[in-house]
Amino acid sequence: MTDSTRTLVMIPTYQERENIGLILDRLHAAFPQAHALVVDDGSPDGTADLAEQRASVDPRVHVLRRTQKQGLGAAYIAAMRWGLERGYDVLVEMDADGSHPPETLPAMVAALDGPGRPGLVIGSRWVDGGSVVDWPKSREALSRAGNGYARLALGISVHDATAGFRAYRAELLRRIPLDDIVSHGYCFQVDMTLRVLDAGATIEEVPIQFREREYGESKMSRSIVIEAMLKVTQWGFERRILRRSR
Repeated sequence: MTDSTRTLVMIPTYQERENIGLILDRLHAAFPQAHALVVDDGSPDGTADLAEQRASVDPRVHVLRRTQKQGLGAAYIAAMRWGLERGYDVLVEMDADGSHPPETLPAMVAALDGPGRPGLVIGSRWVDGGSVVDWPKSREALSRAGNGYARLALGISVHDATAGFRAYRAELLRRIPLDDIVSHGYCFQVDMTLRVLDAGATIEEVPIQFREREYGESKMSRSIVIEAMLKVTQWGFERRILRRSR
């Protein structure tokens, strides 16, 4: 990617007032030319108000207000549509809580021009050089096991299919039927991974250090984990049946 490449970093928020200013500071220190779209799901703590104050003095910051909490997947789909309509070349998914290191983003965007010109670059915890910080062993074991199950059930080679730090080529997203996606949480990320591969694109994983949030509460819930496991199992069966019918 060149200096003229237009990159949009999509940042979904809900109750992230303590974090949003910090992550925007880190993003623009690491990647000054990137634009940021804060997608807020009606946070009662004033997250969107704070983001709009920032946007009023920084043309690189934009805010998309949504009236109610509709889930991570819906927020990203709305952000992708917003970015595609405005002609961005690269669309990035990144959490607001600081767990995804924006300092790695220039390398991720550059990797889109690497061998094979991947359509998606994932900031991965589970490839060589990747790591997690301040996670309990039980959570690390759950994430590793979940990703291992996804590789086995779906027949894919991606090590971190549930990762939420991603850089997509806009031209690839235009080929994916975004209206058909109804998944949420981790399930949304696995769904998008499959759709990227089914669109004929390749995926590269760049190692990152994932750090647990310092402020606020995690949005992870048991229902999100259960949804992901059930959906992965369903998709695995469907893909096997499809292969046998060919």
